[in-house]
Amino acid sequence: MTFSKSFGYAVRGVLYIAVMQDEKRYVQVEEIAYRLAVPRHFMGKILKKLVKENVLASAKGRTGGFTINEHTLELPLMRLIDITDGLSIFSTCVLCLKECNASNPCPMHHQMEGVNARLKKILSGTAIGDLLNDNKQDFIQSLSTATEADYFISKSLREDIY
Repeated sequence: MTFSKSFGYAVRGVLYIAVMQDEKRYVQVEEIAYRLAVPRHFMGKILKKLVKENVLASAKGRTGGFTINEHTLELPLMRLIDITDGLSIFSTCVLCLKECNASNPCPMHHQMEGVNARLKKILSGTAIGDLLNDNKQDFIQSLSTATEADYFISKSLREDIY
């Protein structure tokens, strides 16, 4: 089983926003997308959904953006799975068979039951705050798919434009 891009972007986005809270400001979607090297439009849709589900808070306007709320850091990762992918991913057949259950199992059904149970336990027992790291710069870099060269080139281009 692999997680969706939506889930990955949600976790990475929330973690980035949480790390930036020491600056006591709202974080704009453009900054998040740029720093994490993800599509701005897709990240924006995910963050809006997280606001609707009370995972994040947001404010409109020039100095607006996204921030964590009082419950964000205690939120289990299972909740983000539920919001982004739905819990049905744990009952979907890994071989993509239409009928796969205990009475009509696919060849991998019984092995995957154990994997799913362990995965649910990990996701339920791991909160957003458990994933945070004290080394801010290295942590942000670990969330990004951009290489240092990508970041340098992009930063140079942005400076030339502005």
